[in-house]
Formats: sequence, structure tokens, C-alpha cells
Amino acid sequence: MKSRFRDIIFIFAFMFVYNVTVNIEEAVHQEWLSWMKETHVPDVMKTGCFIDSQLLKVLYVEDEGHTYSVQYKFLEMADIETYQKQYAAKLQAEHKAKFGDRYTAFRTILQHVE
Repeated sequence: MKSRFRDIIFIFAFMFVYNVTVNIEEAVHQEWLSWMKETHVPDVMKTGCFIDSQLLKVLYVEDEGHTYSVQYKFLEMADIETYQKQYAAKLQAEHKAKFGDRYTAFRTILQHVE
């Protein structure tokens, strides 16, 4: 049991996060949130490039609308490179087609620091 716990800690010590911060307009907020939970995030996870995801609401933002951080965890830089080369354009285009100019987004890659 101890060895398994140590292995889990080792994996997370070298984990990366692909973070997508999105500000969505109030008028489409609930539709967007449902679509993210039911369609978009599951589609991103189906690529096999990520080991976990979470959707977080950003609090105390001065922008209008609602702001979220969508975080996808991965283990190696090759994983995000595969995602960006093979899947990102299509998935981002689907988001753009559904919500047009009713949102703004920016993406960052983060590394876990001990």
C-alpha cells in the first residue's frame, strides 16, 4: 500500500495543467455551462491526452458575465503537443460555432511546483 501511495505522489509531482480561462456572457451562461459539462469537457477527455479535468468558477472577477477555469491535467509535454496538433482546432471551432462572440478565452500551460 505504501508503494502505491508513493507512486501516486510521484505522478502528481510531475503533472502539468492545460488551463482554459473563459468569460461567458450572462445571456448564454447556463447553456454554456451545461454544454461544457455534458459535451465539450467529455469530448476533450475522449482524446486520451489528459488524465483528469475540472471546471472551476473564478470568484471576484470585475468582468461582466461569468468566468471559469477549465483545467485538464496531463503527464508529459508530448500529451499537450498531441492535443494541440490533432484535436484542439476542431474542438475550439465547435465552441466558437456554438457561442460565437459571446465569450473570451485564453489558454495557459501550468506545471506543478513542489
